[in-house]
Amino acid sequence: MKQRKENDLGRDNVLQLVLKLAIPSMIAQFVNVAYGIVDRIYIGNIPEIGALALAGVGVCGPIMTLISSFSSLVGLGGAPLMAMRMGEGNREEARRILSNCLVMLFSLALFMMILCFIFKDSMLMTFGASTDTFPYANEYMTVYLCGTIFAIVGAGLNQFIICQGFSDISMTTVLLSALLNIILDPICIFTLDMGVTGAALATVISQAASCAFVFWFLLGKRVTVKLSLGGYSARIMRRVLTFGLSPFLIVATDSVVLIALNSALQRYGGASQGDLLVTCATIVQSYMQIITMPMAGITGGTQPILSFNYGAKQIQRIRQGERYILMLCVIFTVIMFAFSQTIPQIFVRIFTQESQLIQISSWGIRTSTLAIIPLAFQYTFVDGLTALGIARVAVSLSLFRKGLLIALTLLLPMFMGATAAFYAEPVADAISCLTASTTFLLLFNRIMLRRSAMKDGEQLYS
Repeated sequence: MKQRKENDLGRDNVLQLVLKLAIPSMIAQFVNVAYGIVDRIYIGNIPEIGALALAGVGVCGPIMTLISSFSSLVGLGGAPLMAMRMGEGNREEARRILSNCLVMLFSLALFMMILCFIFKDSMLMTFGASTDTFPYANEYMTVYLCGTIFAIVGAGLNQFIICQGFSDISMTTVLLSALLNIILDPICIFTLDMGVTGAALATVISQAASCAFVFWFLLGKRVTVKLSLGGYSARIMRRVLTFGLSPFLIVATDSVVLIALNSALQRYGGASQGDLLVTCATIVQSYMQIITMPMAGITGGTQPILSFNYGAKQIQRIRQGERYILMLCVIFTVIMFAFSQTIPQIFVRIFTQESQLIQISSWGIRTSTLAIIPLAFQYTFVDGLTALGIARVAVSLSLFRKGLLIALTLLLPMFMGATAAFYAEPVADAISCLTASTTFLLLFNRIMLRRSAMKDGEQLYS
């Protein structure tokens, strides 16, 4: 007798299904952020060099974010498409999508590793490193880049575990990497006296273990669609890239935002405050990831519900799914807003005990999170459109928000001083919420009516 999938995307209660997929995915993303933060916590507490080393690793952030965005390009591009094919009952086409995505992930990982090694030094200096922080940034980045294949392939393939209904297994892959990193960090950094190099090495080993686990599961008996080779198609690859462009840009442009922020803080902070403000920005951005990454886990992890039922022409389940996803995101951001505005110093003290850094970083967190509740609408609606294959609109909305955020990050400090850069986030989030909500409400009913009018068995986005 065939073993039932963990979650039946076409028949399970929609609210329960949203919770079953969203919560493990949210926890997985939270843990994913947490173990990145663990590196910074240990680095920030290295005797004598902690503050400078933390600023150096913070400069590496844009490159690491850019690398991870390519896993989103293929993983979040291929998974909704594969879920649609499963909803249509076309298992062979679903298998071919997974096969093509595997090749794309390996190719992009190899390309990014080579490219980043070639331009590593110039990128680090451009992204905000100073003469004092460059040695630490270079030390960390050199080791981290050696694990590029594990980072991109493991994270990308993990999306194909989620879209087959195994949200708990997907969470396990992240937990495995996080726990291993937490164990290895103090051993490599302090016991083996490897410092910043040890932190990067612990991350690479952890990502390799997670990647191996993903391969083991997708080659096993429990999944409906297994990893395989063959059936390569330029048409499938183009469609995956089209679907994945919006989540890719959301993540990739985060690196541009970090570059703009670090550069603006170094320039307008000057020699006296530049490194201090970059260290502050590293702490603030680490905190923002605790909000945005789990929320992306909610909206991204539940995309298979929308995609599968879109393929199966179950319109009412799509409507219910979107309502519950938005509700969950709003609840999450309300809780995080309350914490952010009342006790941000608890988070800051994990990184540093310097009173000046605690004060300015706590202010930075309060300022940056002023509009995180409206951000819940942006994430829900943009990822919802992506799940339904409305890639062009989703990309436009993503680019609008990030373009506005980058522009404000560069412009505000010119008129109001270096710290004004932290106001860019709430202003951009509030405006983007209105834009995304209006666009979604104008389009959603038309999309559902168009799908209802299609003939049964007619393939979406062929």
